[in-house]
Amino acid sequence: MTFDPTASLSEEEARERVDEAIENNEVVLFMKGTPLMPQCGYSRRAVGLIQQHREDVETVDVLEALDAYRAALKEHSGWETIPQTYVNGEFVGGSDILAELDERGELAATLQ
Repeated sequence: MTFDPTASLSEEEARERVDEAIENNEVVLFMKGTPLMPQCGYSRRAVGLIQQHREDVETVDVLEALDAYRAALKEHSGWETIPQTYVNGEFVGGSDILAELDERGELAATLQ
């Protein structure tokens, strides 16, 4: 099986999904894979950190159209890296930022 990062979604469709997910969820994590099967260590770390403080997090698996999701997310955050976390429509960061917030005891409040 070969991974095709340009697969099933157009950039416009990915942009619409990103916009809807950010607008319609308190906390959304754009990640590689799913919470049960993260497909990279950074995504695994991010979902683990978030789930320590919240159960109700929306996740979006970007692997179905990685390049399209990257472009759509960059419009919101200015970053191309994944994972990306948004809380109440605002970009928080990736797994490194979540870890820093957790170390400072600020992650629970950030995810409210």
